[in-house]
Parts: sequence; C-alpha cells; structure tokens
Amino acid sequence: MSKSSNVYVGLDVHKESIAVAVAHAGRGEATYYGEVPNTPAAVGKLVKRLAREGSVLDFCYEAGPCGYGLHRQLTGLGQHCAVVAPSLIPRKAGVRLKTDRRDALGLARLHRAGELTPVWVPDSEQEALRDLTRAREDMKAIELKARQRLGAFLLRHGRVYGGKSRWTQAHWRWLETVKFASPVQQIVLQEYIEAVKEAQRRVAGLEAQMRAALAGWSLEPVARGLMALRGVSLITAMTVLAELGDLTRFASPRELMGYLGLVPSEHSSGGTRRQGGITHTGNGHARRVVVEAAWNYRFAARKTRAIEKRAEQTPPAVQAIAWTAQKRLCGRYQALLCAGKLKPQVTVAVARELAGFLWAIACEVQGKAHGSKALA
Repeated sequence: MSKSSNVYVGLDVHKESIAVAVAHAGRGEATYYGEVPNTPAAVGKLVKRLAREGSVLDFCYEAGPCGYGLHRQLTGLGQHCAVVAPSLIPRKAGVRLKTDRRDALGLARLHRAGELTPVWVPDSEQEALRDLTRAREDMKAIELKARQRLGAFLLRHGRVYGGKSRWTQAHWRWLETVKFASPVQQIVLQEYIEAVKEAQRRVAGLEAQMRAALAGWSLEPVARGLMALRGVSLITAMTVLAELGDLTRFASPRELMGYLGLVPSEHSSGGTRRQGGITHTGNGHARRVVVEAAWNYRFAARKTRAIEKRAEQTPPAVQAIAWTAQKRLCGRYQALLCAGKLKPQVTVAVARELAGFLWAIACEVQGKAHGSKALA
C-alpha cells in the first residue's frame, strides 16, 4: 500500500457494474460514491472525477472471475491498484447482511487500515501461459471422465479387459474386438471410444502448444532448470511457473511452501500446541502438480536416461541440486514410510521439501546466491 495515498477507493466489481466507495486518509467514515458501468470508458471517467480533488488515489478490489483487466487499466492510467485475496478479508461473524454497497464500503475502510492482503498479479504473457496450462488441465479432466464412462459401460455388460494395463496399444486392439448383439449398443460403444480419442487429441494438441510456447517464454531457462528434477516434466515445470511466476519473489523456501498450502495447519493456545493437516491455501493448481511429482520419489534414487536427457540442458550447479534433491527426497520417503506414516502423508511431506528445491533451482538459474544457502 502506498504511504503517500490519501484517498482509498474500494471497488466491488461485477460483470456489468462496479460499486464504488471512498475513504479519506485519517478522517471520517468511508462514503459510498455510487455505481458505474464496468466498461473502460466509465472507469476512465471515474478516475478523472476522483482525481479532480488533487488527491492521490489508491484502488482495491477482490480477485474474482472478472480477471485483471481492471487492474491493468488503472495501473495504465498511473494509479495504484491492489487486487486482494477474498479469503483473507476480515469479516464480522455476526453480520448477516451483504450488498454491493456494504462490500465496497468495507473494502475502502479496510484498505485504508492496511488490513487487506494483495495477491500477485501476472502480466499479459504470464496470464496467457496460465490459460494454456489450465486449458490442458481441463482437457485432461475431460479425457479421464470419458475413459471412466467407457469403462463403466463395458463393465455393465461384462466386458472386462484381461491385460495388465489399460489405454495401451494392446488395450485399444482389444476394444476393436468387442462386439454386442444389439446394433444400438455397438454404436454406443463406438461413440464412447471416439469421445476418448477426441479428448486425447485435444490434450496432445495443447501439450504441443505448451512445447512451442516454452521456446519464447521469458522463464524458459528456469523451466528447463526445474525439469532436471526427478518427476518434474515439461508440463509440471510450466504449470508451476505459469501459476506462480518468478519463484525468487518468495523470500525463502518456507514462504513458497506456505503459499502452496503444503505446511501443517496449527491451533495452539497457551502451553498446548496442536498441528493438523496441511492448510490447502494458496494456488491449488501448482500444489497438485508438485504433489504428483513427489510420488516419483517412492523409488530408489538413480539417474535414469530420461532424467539425464533433461538435465543435460542445464548448468552443472543445477544438476548438482537436482541430484542432491533426489538423494534427500528418496531417502525421506522411505524413512517416513518405515516410521509408520501413510503413503499420502509421506508424499505430501516430500512435496513440501520438493518445493524448496524448486525454489533453490530458480534462484540458481536467475543468479540469486541465497538459493542453495537457505536449503543448507
């Protein structure tokens, strides 16, 4: 928050309208300004009207489905604007009234008091890559659902594949041999199969776009550095960086772990300290791929050809961090497993430490010397 600002503007943003409230620094209650259309022209007029008084403006609004277009317009006009985290806005437990007017007044008042927590706002390039990785994630979910529906249809009619693994070439050849007495059911089977193939084509197409986009991305060196780690493929590396941006913006690996929601929750009072499951706060997309990558450390540490091929494109210092990470995390997995911990708990614990190594590699690639020291 800018210390020189003396007018704080709370915006309750919706698809077609924006409720506006203002709070002057150090004096009086927040006042409701009114409602304006959610269009660039109307927002420009609003800024001119509020700036006529000669005051320095400080805007804020909640992160939501309307995106960051308003933030970019306001900053482009030379104004300070904070996009705040909705889940971290203080709220009175006994209040049962919620209107656009009240929300705007609350934002202006809390922004003046410094009680709001801003979120990181990606630039246009970063947001485009984020949209690409999330689209691939959505298409993958559609593919998995199509597979489940096909499998359920076959199971209902007693058609069970006897091979070791499904969705291999052998499994596809077996699907071609499945016959039904009813022509209608044969058509249903074929439609389910085509739905799976279409979803797979969409996923493959988006993955090809990700590979092409990586070549011109400003964070390409960092992404290739992360891919030296075991379990971190191109999809994982791009998803993490597209969601989180520059990892060195986190002051420490512990801060990154907390942002990913991989640290234990805690409820302590007096001399009693209670820790629970992980907080699940922050970015769920990045947390999911980091946990998926952590499953690869259940095997013994070794440099496979696939890992070596990715690591060859990185500096020796990055390769050293990746090998240190593999030895540490593989040993950590087995130690926790032998201690009686459940596999999901062990994997999350490994994912938490893996996030620290992601941070260290980003610091190394970008020339930040504090990366390896913080993990020592």
